[in-house]
Amino acid sequence: MADLAVHETNIPGFFVVDLVLHGDNRGWFKENYQREKMEALGLPHFEVVQNNFSYNAEKGVTRGLHAEPWEKFISVANGRVFGAWVDLRKGDSFGQTLTLEITPDKAVFVPRGVANSYQTLDENVTYTYLVNEHWSPDAKYAAVNLFDPALNIQWPISKDQAIISEKDSNNPLLADITPMEF
Repeated sequence: MADLAVHETNIPGFFVVDLVLHGDNRGWFKENYQREKMEALGLPHFEVVQNNFSYNAEKGVTRGLHAEPWEKFISVANGRVFGAWVDLRKGDSFGQTLTLEITPDKAVFVPRGVANSYQTLDENVTYTYLVNEHWSPDAKYAAVNLFDPALNIQWPISKDQAIISEKDSNNPLLADITPMEF
């Protein structure tokens, strides 16, 4: 059994969290987010105000890349997703990308201004995220095209096989994005 761990990444303020699954023949249990333990390991202080779930029935559902004006702690309740992130904040890390697979024993902390996306690798995936600001239909955020060649994201499921909303398909290219300030 692995220990709880928090790892820094190439994107400033973005962390990967190794979670501990306690399992037996009935299934498993995990502490998905435990502020005191995670902050002691280096995760930033994070005041949760909302918990969101996204159920994805089909393999290949692809959502993003959205940089909402709040921080997120992302995990999955079941299944696997391929996650991809792009830093859209003003500074040296603008345009920096990161990809990894999220499973029930892996979570990520995404800072404000970093565009978030995922692609389901299994059917019936429940993706969940804690946020530190309430969702609003009036929220303003940046978005970038999932398949922009400049990002060089190696999606496991190709664009022609992915299930994408029309809105996400029409997101602008990175070259057309103005870096965000916070």
